[in-house]
Amino acid sequence: MTTETLTLRSLSATAVSVPMRRPLGTSAQKIDRAALLLVDLETDQGVCGRGYAFCYLSSIARGLVPVVAQRMARHFRLPGLVGPLAMVASSVDTAAWDALATAAGLPLATFLGSEPRPIQAYNSNGLGLMTPEAAADEAEALLEGGFQAVKLRLGRADFDHDLATVRAVRHRLPDRVRLMVDFNQALSFADAMRYCLRLDGAGITWIEEPIRHDDYHHTALLAQAVATPIQIGENFAGLPPMAAALAAAASDYVMLDLDRIGGVTGWRSAAGLAAAYNREVSSHLFPEVSAHLMAATPGYHWLEYVDWAVPILQEPLQIVDGMAIVPSGPGNGLRWDAAAVAKFKLD
Repeated sequence: MTTETLTLRSLSATAVSVPMRRPLGTSAQKIDRAALLLVDLETDQGVCGRGYAFCYLSSIARGLVPVVAQRMARHFRLPGLVGPLAMVASSVDTAAWDALATAAGLPLATFLGSEPRPIQAYNSNGLGLMTPEAAADEAEALLEGGFQAVKLRLGRADFDHDLATVRAVRHRLPDRVRLMVDFNQALSFADAMRYCLRLDGAGITWIEEPIRHDDYHHTALLAQAVATPIQIGENFAGLPPMAAALAAAASDYVMLDLDRIGGVTGWRSAAGLAAAYNREVSSHLFPEVSAHLMAATPGYHWLEYVDWAVPILQEPLQIVDGMAIVPSGPGNGLRWDAAAVAKFKLD
């Protein structure tokens, strides 16, 4: 079958709330369930495509179901999609690319002009705001599966507690294991300048989103002053914010979120933009699809691995010796476990 023969028959969505194996506590909120919107695209030729959105709240996931099923065509005509509508549009885009690659009989990575290859992954499950000893214990447990990198959340009211946790985790982990930290935008610029400088020399691979995500001027000043690389990008809502951040030299690395950047279509353009500015690209969430995209991205860096969708997938992404194994079958590899979806479905 060739991709030219595909015609859209229907779009549907299912909202689920999946319990997290390791709850995530950040400076913004604590999350113990993943609210996901599962999108299915069916064609007249019998080829199906799949994608999903992480909606943060069950109420958002539930509310977006009719948007996919009944009104998506109208919403696609609106300029400047943002927020939940952008999530839906990106998930539909992802499902469309899955259908195209499946019809061509190729893995998505190959369909995009690359090939499946192992991608280095860091374990981003858990490691929220907790005591230094508990964080050290959890960081050690997260090395299961051969992971060679983990991410720790920071942003406590007292930075000395943050620093004590970083030191406890770094001391517990082998020297070869990378440690990333994420403030989740918790700091003012003045505090960020003081705190990030104190993190220099602490054995950290990058400092993620220390201040408001769209304050590119002050983030650039941090990047200039701090020796530890600054990472931003998960909140790029399409290409214009990313272009502005790169033009401002706001970070040393960039991180793309499949939902916010515009699905596979948006990612492809963003990867080219990052290459033009010589920035290495990491992913944010959605490891199953992001692994394919990273394999097709110049300057690919680290895949963020979370297991939030594992309970509802027939074939979860495999991690071997800390590397994500990009599936070699047709499409992006997303196949729902019908019984699990029924179990976790939101009414």
